[in-house]
Amino acid sequence: MTYSAALTSDVDRALRAHLLRPDGQEDLCYALWFPGQGANRLTALISEPILPGEGERHIHGNASTTGDYLGRAIELASAKGAGIAFLHSHPHSGWQGMSPDDIATEKRQAIAAKAATGLPLLGLTLAMDGAWSARFWIKTAPKIYERYWCESVRVIGAGGLEVTFADELLPPPQFREELIRTVSAWGTTAQEKLARLTFGVVGVGSVGSVVAECLARIGIQRIKLIDYDGIERHNLDRLLHAHSHDAAAGRRKVDVIGKAIQQSSTAANPIIESHPFAVTEIDGFNEALDCDILFSCVDRPWARHVLNYIAYAYLIPVIDGGILIRMRNDRLRHASWKSHAIYPATRCLQCLGQYDPDLVNVERRGDLDDPTYIENLPGDHALRRNENVFPFSANLASSLVMHALHVALNPVGISNVGEQIYHFVDGSIDRTQYATCYDGCYFPTVIARGDAEGLPITGLDLGAAKVRQRMQRQTPTFSAKIASAWSKFAGLIGKLNARF
Repeated sequence: MTYSAALTSDVDRALRAHLLRPDGQEDLCYALWFPGQGANRLTALISEPILPGEGERHIHGNASTTGDYLGRAIELASAKGAGIAFLHSHPHSGWQGMSPDDIATEKRQAIAAKAATGLPLLGLTLAMDGAWSARFWIKTAPKIYERYWCESVRVIGAGGLEVTFADELLPPPQFREELIRTVSAWGTTAQEKLARLTFGVVGVGSVGSVVAECLARIGIQRIKLIDYDGIERHNLDRLLHAHSHDAAAGRRKVDVIGKAIQQSSTAANPIIESHPFAVTEIDGFNEALDCDILFSCVDRPWARHVLNYIAYAYLIPVIDGGILIRMRNDRLRHASWKSHAIYPATRCLQCLGQYDPDLVNVERRGDLDDPTYIENLPGDHALRRNENVFPFSANLASSLVMHALHVALNPVGISNVGEQIYHFVDGSIDRTQYATCYDGCYFPTVIARGDAEGLPITGLDLGAAKVRQRMQRQTPTFSAKIASAWSKFAGLIGKLNARF
């Protein structure tokens, strides 16, 4: 299990305003946090500062808290089902260690926090340069609390994705010769940041496979591929790295693409994970929660609904896009593709019109995998369109990666370039900047709520189940594999005999 912490830029701004004093002295405060439990990572989502009232803390070079202040924080946390975070500032820069006094203070408060909330105390330190460091105090035995350092602390919002890493847990990678040109393009600091982020690609079809290849080529160390689907012949005109023998063998997309980008990777120690799940299933959902940035390369409403929820409730930016093609009289009349980044401080996917919320429950019932349901839809309905071509997918994939680079690197202070739409027919590009959702939108209400929101967002994905059943029927038996291998061997012998 690994650990991390995350907060929005609004919360970060409020905490900095209090903790970084003009007189240079240390200060402290409390905050509420909610858990975001992934498959292998627990993230503390810091949601609400609890600033001190009159007489609730003392400033004397260092800073100390009072029992009344801790009691008020416990009362608020208990009322909201949250954990308690204890935060203080240090007059230094970068990731901070802890003094003996720091350790004693947090250990003492960890007992009260765990007893009152059932969640471990989260300790955070803010350095003078704005860098955060964080740790959990976890009860491992009666009266025993151990410190578990977070690998990183992430701030997401108007400034994009700012990250402070614990170098002992996630050391800056050594760059190989293959990355010389890449590092020269945006510098060592940017490359160290990108390389240590975990990227998830949800849907590794025509767009996702190209996105994954891009990530591998620029030296990303940890890439998760999430897709339940298998390779079929009709995928081969636009699915990178897939071949006819993969379709014949009924191989899964994540396995084929994962093996390919392992070979393409320029990272010194790439970790490529292939997860044959839908993000709408609990296993796929949990894997997505372990990521720092997610690519939405899906075309179904339920998956987009889930990723939209993750972006806000779990503070993981989602890079999304789609392609629209219209034909008339067997001729191309319109083709466009759009891309955008989704996280707190941007408009959500639902408000952008990327999916119809009414169709989410339709898909959950399995109707979208019922041929009769699809056949009864209007001919121009979005769910009936599946036209695509590899150059369009490659262009969209490149645009998605560019959005992710803006979010992660914030070049010249521009982290969000808005929604971009490329029109193929006339070569024009539209750009629109949306700052907020429509009034009454649900998703801004769940920001940093994580597991506490309890929305039944995942479930049995009947489409994924049907694909697995089909692939299981297609998987060759052991005897069939032997027969196929013998047939190939006999054919080779025949060719050799004919030649010699």
